[in-house]
Amino acid sequence: MIKENLLEVLHEMEEVTKLFKMEPFDIYLLGGGACILGEYTTRATLDIDFVDLGYPAKYGKVFSLLRDYDMLEYESTLLSPNYKERAIKLDKFKYINVYVLSKEDIAISKVIRLAEKDIEDLNEIIPNCNKEILNRIIEEILNRDDLFESKRNEFIKKLKIFKEKYNV
Repeated sequence: MIKENLLEVLHEMEEVTKLFKMEPFDIYLLGGGACILGEYTTRATLDIDFVDLGYPAKYGKVFSLLRDYDMLEYESTLLSPNYKERAIKLDKFKYINVYVLSKEDIAISKVIRLAEKDIEDLNEIIPNCNKEILNRIIEEILNRDDLFESKRNEFIKKLKIFKEKYNV
């Protein structure tokens, strides 16, 4: 039911984009909503997190349909510069391009918090991840020169816990 609700909202976004004759756009989803849409986890959530690709203000009316969402700046988000290459396009949409980040990219993005719900998600995701890809993503993030220093420091601090817990 949750997955259908998320898809319905994304279809509404597509319809509003068409209605207002806006250019089709890409949206890269991560977080709990992406885990549901990508069938990586079963935890119920309707929140949608996505990467800010520098959308023009006119798309605000489209994004407002999401109700509970976070538009994440790339510089403050633990993403590899190559996340788009691994993202999976949802073929249910024709006018907007909806992508779900790979399970490996989503798993590593959760390292910075390691809150209870993140650990629940990681416990479901990690057994299905490619550890070589996980380690490559970690290296790519550590090599970023545009990541906020506070985010890098927190990532490094939590990375040790993550690697030990999940044998990465």
